[in-house]
Amino acid sequence: MSHSTENSMDTKEIEVRSFSSSNRHTLPCVHKVGVPPKQNPWKEFSSRLKETFFADDPLRSFKDQSRSRKFVLGMQAVFPILDWGRSYNLAKLKGDLIAGLTIASLCIPQDIGYSKLANLAPQYGLYSSFVPPLVYAFMGSSRDIAIGPVAVVSLLLGTLLQNEIDPIKNAVEYRRLAFTATFFAGITQAILGILRLGFLIDFLSHAAVVGFMGGAAITIALQQLKGFLGINKFTKKTDIISVMKSVWGSAHHGWNWQTIVIGTTFLAFLLFAKYIGKKNKKLFWIPAIAPLVSVILSTFFVYITHAEKRGVQIVKHIEKGINPSSVNQIYFTGDYLLKGFRIGIVAGMIALTEAVAIGRTFASMKDYQLDGNKEMVALGAMNVVGSMTSCYVATGSFSRSAVNYMAGCQTAVSNIIMSFVVFLTLMFITPLFEYTPNAILSSIIISAVIGLIDCDAAILIWKTDKFDFVACMGAFFGVVFASVEIGLLIAVSISFAKLLLQVTRPRTAILGKIPRTNVYRNILQYPEATKVPGVLIVRVDSAIYFSNSNYIRERIIRWLTDEEEQLKRAGLPEIQFLIVEMSPVTDIDTSGIHALEELYRSLQKRSVEVKLSFHSICKYIQNSNHYASRKLISKLF
Repeated sequence: MSHSTENSMDTKEIEVRSFSSSNRHTLPCVHKVGVPPKQNPWKEFSSRLKETFFADDPLRSFKDQSRSRKFVLGMQAVFPILDWGRSYNLAKLKGDLIAGLTIASLCIPQDIGYSKLANLAPQYGLYSSFVPPLVYAFMGSSRDIAIGPVAVVSLLLGTLLQNEIDPIKNAVEYRRLAFTATFFAGITQAILGILRLGFLIDFLSHAAVVGFMGGAAITIALQQLKGFLGINKFTKKTDIISVMKSVWGSAHHGWNWQTIVIGTTFLAFLLFAKYIGKKNKKLFWIPAIAPLVSVILSTFFVYITHAEKRGVQIVKHIEKGINPSSVNQIYFTGDYLLKGFRIGIVAGMIALTEAVAIGRTFASMKDYQLDGNKEMVALGAMNVVGSMTSCYVATGSFSRSAVNYMAGCQTAVSNIIMSFVVFLTLMFITPLFEYTPNAILSSIIISAVIGLIDCDAAILIWKTDKFDFVACMGAFFGVVFASVEIGLLIAVSISFAKLLLQVTRPRTAILGKIPRTNVYRNILQYPEATKVPGVLIVRVDSAIYFSNSNYIRERIIRWLTDEEEQLKRAGLPEIQFLIVEMSPVTDIDTSGIHALEELYRSLQKRSVEVKLSFHSICKYIQNSNHYASRKLISKLF
């Protein structure tokens, strides 16, 4: 075997004999297949490295350009606004103005509520919708994404931070750790983009994300029962059992009926507004402005009735003014540095996954290209700047981005307009939120996170891939019954487990001939397919690497053993030929070659001849003479 291979390599060509399937008296046809010329090892390595990290060839536009032109292109690559800004006009401004005002009306009440999820004062939510959107508008490449705090990241950040510092007893240290985590979240995102490592976020499968988001939505909604029911003493744990114990434990003396009335009324109003928006897409603005209308009406109601004196909890004071500097509050030394680094990596990765997924969704809807690595750099830069201006982790919000898209946004200028409205709010309007009841903020958050529970996606996952469904449910129940970090760990673990299983345990299948055709298919998928007497055809559905080569060899032998036992019981002729269909095999390493050699030697002792097929099986087996396979199958060892 090895001797013939060496001879064929010396002649720089391989002879592959195949036969026509349409002629009973076939004559061999010799095809000359040239061996690719040997490449320089360094060039081959650099080529593969370039394809791995620079598959999109980002420097293509710089070729054959003058130095000044390269500088301009470089600036446009870092700040895309310098590119699309040249063609900006009044028509685009009109769309962006309407979209910006619309998402501003949605983001202001949401930001105040989301800051409570992060255990921060209300103004920090508003701060995070002022500076980060401005930075992203200059550096981001998505036209539709709306930047700001989001529910899942706020909850995740709040949960991880309070495990380290009590947000009530040590509010200053807690806030400093939040800024530190935000700083490292931005650093993580920017480094992933600069080093072209964006593919790492794809290791968290879609099924795991669906389950994680659904579990986080339930957890967030349960956390809002404190403000919705007017409970003063509430558990700090996030699992459903602890939360329900806390809720029912305070049922007799801790619930406030006035708060429940306010919360229930406006929650029904918000859900009805969302229903109208779904029924008629032209009325998208109704669910968009409904939260702000709810805040205005509930605040006015509490103010004129002095409901706060009857136990209705209110927001109270919100600091007036724009973001103060927080550079000197970030931990760059000490024990909290490592804690902030760890929390920042986790929060940054989740924020990145959500933002890139949202950006890609709307880019595909508008048919334009989104550079994932540029997005990561932009998101990282805005969070680094945000950490220095009293902001916590911001990312793309799906609900706001959807409203932004439906409102007719044209460019990232809609983020600038939203940021300007938030600026005016911080400068002049924050005192008006003093009497806003916490119940209305809870209602706004509950109505917002309901959309994160995607039952249709879970059903589709169940129908498509049962293992994916296990990943989905594992992440979901991990978040609901344990904690956000446990659910995230389960989601990542199951995603990696599935990847390892697919790599180390690839699928193999026995092929049979479809009646009245020369087509061979999996006999499990095509019950009418018939096996060829004396021949076993096994298809390998994966590349053969060191991680799966032994499994593939052993699995093929088990297929053969099982088949021989069945034939022996039925009194049929034994297997004489084993054909390994390798058309799906895209690559094979030295371990794979050794595994095939071992398979060849092993089956020689059992008087079974092994053939490797890289083309359609019908080219190798004729209907009229199954036992002539020795002549019809080229030996490709």
